[in-house]
Amino acid sequence: MTLKIINDWFKGSNKLERFWLLSKIEFKLRYYENMLGLVWALIKPISDIVIYYIAFIIIMKAQIPNFISFIFLALILWNFFVESTSGTTAILSTKKYLYEYTNMNKIEIYLSVIESNLIGLSFNFLMFLVYFLFIENGGGGYVSWHCIYIIPIIINLVILSLGFSLILSCIYIIAKDILQIWSIIATLAFWASPILFKLEDFRKSLPGIDFLNPISGIVINARNVVLYHKAPEGTLFLWSFLYATLFLLIGIFLLNKLGSKAAEKL
Repeated sequence: MTLKIINDWFKGSNKLERFWLLSKIEFKLRYYENMLGLVWALIKPISDIVIYYIAFIIIMKAQIPNFISFIFLALILWNFFVESTSGTTAILSTKKYLYEYTNMNKIEIYLSVIESNLIGLSFNFLMFLVYFLFIENGGGGYVSWHCIYIIPIIINLVILSLGFSLILSCIYIIAKDILQIWSIIATLAFWASPILFKLEDFRKSLPGIDFLNPISGIVINARNVVLYHKAPEGTLFLWSFLYATLFLLIGIFLLNKLGSKAAEKL
């Protein structure tokens, strides 16, 4: 019965139209009602970069080459993950009218939010490429054919985000405290990843954590294929997909078990 929700989603004749419409609504609610619109998706990583640049480069004198590109790429991936998970924790409550009074599948609601965030990620990645290629090092940057690997890496990130979104929102049905708990867990995951640190220093200080923290492999391999012009680490690449698939299956299982109780409990 775990796959019942997936099967339901593939049945509806107009699911693509519904999904696209809902995604557009989410995007407009997120960006168009603000004066700066989509620029807000870029302001968060830029403000973080300024803070970490002052702390790590100016004050602590960290020796990280091309620090801005190094952290810019990692932060846009991390922010997508956090926004997609934190932003959907209460979704079965805030979007209850969609699955209660229409034939819309719950999975579509999650995916519409993630797709809206994916537009923001795409915009930020484009801005990152502009900086990396035309500004950093006097405009001498380039990308190699290895950059094509960023597509499966982002797919991995989307699957991982969806899995965590399903798990967190199902736990929210029975324990509202998960919002605060997830905030703490996300902070720990951030600092227990190589987002701010050179990979060799990170692995020396926290050996094996890059295989235990699901987001670490995504960040490491994204830097490999975009910044360092080499193929992703195969084992880490595989582990990242295994983690994402596992969490997605757990999330679908929980949604199948608890999702039907959402309307009456929330």
